[in-house]
Amino acid sequence: MIHKTVLALAFAAALGVAAPAVAQRASLADRVAVLEQQAANNQGNVDLLNQVTQLRNELQALRSQVEELQQQNQQLLQSSKAQYLDLDGRINRLESGGVVPPAPNAAPAPAGKPAAPSAAAKDRPPAVYGDKGALAKGADERTAYDGAFNALKAGDYVESARLFQAFIETHPEGAYTPNALYWLGESYYVTQNYQMAQVQFQSLLDRFPTHDKAPGAMLKIGLSQFNQKQVEAAERTLADVSTKYPGTDAARTASDRLNAIQLGRLR
Repeated sequence: MIHKTVLALAFAAALGVAAPAVAQRASLADRVAVLEQQAANNQGNVDLLNQVTQLRNELQALRSQVEELQQQNQQLLQSSKAQYLDLDGRINRLESGGVVPPAPNAAPAPAGKPAAPSAAAKDRPPAVYGDKGALAKGADERTAYDGAFNALKAGDYVESARLFQAFIETHPEGAYTPNALYWLGESYYVTQNYQMAQVQFQSLLDRFPTHDKAPGAMLKIGLSQFNQKQVEAAERTLADVSTKYPGTDAARTASDRLNAIQLGRLR
């Protein structure tokens, strides 16, 4: 009996010693888990900081690229203006029998982009095929036309549009009316008012289909459509330029622009 009592007391004492040890081990395990979690969080913060730094660097690089592209675009616009004026002047001199100097080396303008006439632009008396007598008009008509064209050369496109519109209303059948319609369309086109530009070019084409400005008017109709996101209509119009006015500069330009548009759609 005494022996059993001693064993029971010994067992109880062993349990009393083991319980704190188990609790201590559990406490240590919890602390280790907390430390591990903190370490993981710290590593996550480091990774996040690295990502933020990388994104900042990429954003700075993109800003630099945007600034560079803006500068290139500005230079391209200036180059396009010069090329447009040079081409128009060369065509006018060719048609009037003048001597055309060699063309300067320059990169071609992007498809559909407007090019603005400036003080270097030149105009000549209109040529109407099959009706040379129509050129004999009064001095008041030429004076009004010159005033509108001078505003265009000066870059005052709002004023040139107003003056060309007034000229057309005053001289609806004048010798310079086809030219006025064309330059009225240009006044709208260079300010990116493509819808109004298209109306003027279409009026020229409908009323004077054999005029020397007609091929250019059809070309600008196609480009106006393209700039209004009417891509399929623009492709049809540009293709028609070569069909209706083969061998003209407008036809060659229309073909180049059409190829550029179609290549752009494939990308």
